[in-house]
Amino acid sequence: MHDQHTHLSGSDRIPRRIRRAKGQFNLGFSLVEVLVSIVVLTFGLLGMVGMQAAALKSNREARLQSSAVVLARELAEMIRGNRVVGVLPAATNPYIGTFAGGAFTSTAGAAAYCLSVGSVCTGGTPLVSATATANAEMTEWLERVNAELPGARVDVCYDSAPYDANGLPRWTCNATSGIIVVKIGWVRGSVDNTGASTFDRATIPSVVFPVSAGSAT
Repeated sequence: MHDQHTHLSGSDRIPRRIRRAKGQFNLGFSLVEVLVSIVVLTFGLLGMVGMQAAALKSNREARLQSSAVVLARELAEMIRGNRVVGVLPAATNPYIGTFAGGAFTSTAGAAAYCLSVGSVCTGGTPLVSATATANAEMTEWLERVNAELPGARVDVCYDSAPYDANGLPRWTCNATSGIIVVKIGWVRGSVDNTGASTFDRATIPSVVFPVSAGSAT
């Protein structure tokens, strides 16, 4: 009589309960692999979201920086174009002043919105002087600054040292004549879920633009 075990295959020689336990082990191992893959994929997606947010923030700051430089150049051209006023001392120069929080304080004049004769101007008095032109230019320019730059701050002043000892730009001005410097800053960042400020409120200027008004003649 032949031994029945001599006709069993290799897998049939393994007891059934052992084969069942081995199958359960393989199934469990596959499930662990899936869970690990999900975790790795989740971290990868979170990293992509963070990179996307950083890229959007960088693009926004680059756009604001570009807008501020363009605005500074525009003001420089206005000062050069009206150099009779542009070379005046700070006390009588409408281009000199501080703009912050939606209000412009000039050292030499109030806001002006027209240059023609009529009751909407100054009781029928024509505003055609170089000083009135400077006031009107500053009024329009600062409106655009306030619209394009969040929480804009502008200082236009005479300054011979716009940078500190560490090479960082500063708002403080130290002169009453010489080179006019246009300094522009704006709010960077956002507000957190509690409403607290989590951004830089233009503690230093982001754009420092020197202007040479030239000669009045």
